[in-house]
Amino acid sequence: MVNHARHDRMKYGDIKVYAGTACPELAQKVVDYLGLKLCERDIISFPNDNLFVKLRSSVRGQDCYVIQTTSAPVHRNLMEMLILLQTLRLDSAARVTAVVPYLCYARSDKKDQPRVPITARLVADMVEVAGADRYMTLDLHAGQIQGFFSIPGDVLSAFSMLVEHLRPKVAEMLAPVVVTADLGFAKKARNYAAALNLPMAFIEKRRAGNDSKAEALTLIGEVNGRDAIIVDDEVDTGGSIAQAVNLVKEKGARNIYVVFVHPVFSANAAERLGALPVTRFITTDTVPIPPEKMAHFQDRITILSVSPLLGEVIRRANEGRSVGELFNE
Repeated sequence: MVNHARHDRMKYGDIKVYAGTACPELAQKVVDYLGLKLCERDIISFPNDNLFVKLRSSVRGQDCYVIQTTSAPVHRNLMEMLILLQTLRLDSAARVTAVVPYLCYARSDKKDQPRVPITARLVADMVEVAGADRYMTLDLHAGQIQGFFSIPGDVLSAFSMLVEHLRPKVAEMLAPVVVTADLGFAKKARNYAAALNLPMAFIEKRRAGNDSKAEALTLIGEVNGRDAIIVDDEVDTGGSIAQAVNLVKEKGARNIYVVFVHPVFSANAAERLGALPVTRFITTDTVPIPPEKMAHFQDRITILSVSPLLGEVIRRANEGRSVGELFNE
């Protein structure tokens, strides 16, 4: 009988994990989960703003993973990841995987007006051209982005982790209801409601122009006298969440919880969110939150780590085992 896991390890070699400078704490937690150490590399920014990468040891014949989130500064972090991928490829790594907890430009996934790009497709092409054989990411803003890659990948979700964290809290809430801040997120919000056995409410909003501003228009559903759990995939400027919180509060909601995967927190989002009448924010560490932004939440934010999920998927990928088993698929 052929031992396929052993065969794949022989084919791809040992796991070698490299981290960019975007999310070093998350990368460290991933290797801690795997019982490994981060591989050493030098990343230098020259005075002319060009980047230089050098590996401190050979990766010939090894199974290499680059952990780099692509939040702000987006272009620095993206370019750093691409250079790392190419460096590993040129050093004859057996397999190179881009592990991107938060993928930039995910909202630019279609031509929704004349004379605009599909930048998410461009980013996918760049990752492949740089030398990635595979990719991993979490909770893409639009599922069709998977189709922009011609290389295999694992699009993971923090859904199960967030639901398990919420489950005991829901038992203590008063008539809780799941609220989606965007009709575009309604299907995923329904999954939260189904998993927690809760009713739903919807907020209809209309986005105008290209300035990232959105106007909350209508609340569909009942929140009066209930605890509201507002769910979304990412929080960028915080405008949509702020409008959602204010709307449900105006409609009589009691305690408000805001649950989301990616804490992008652009511009003054953290300050805006910290001023809202929210009992608790619950998110993950796909994007690191600087201390000065954390301060605005005054201990009202819970950050769950996606490191066990990423670590387990990396281990299974190296051993040639199913990732779907993690999600009972």
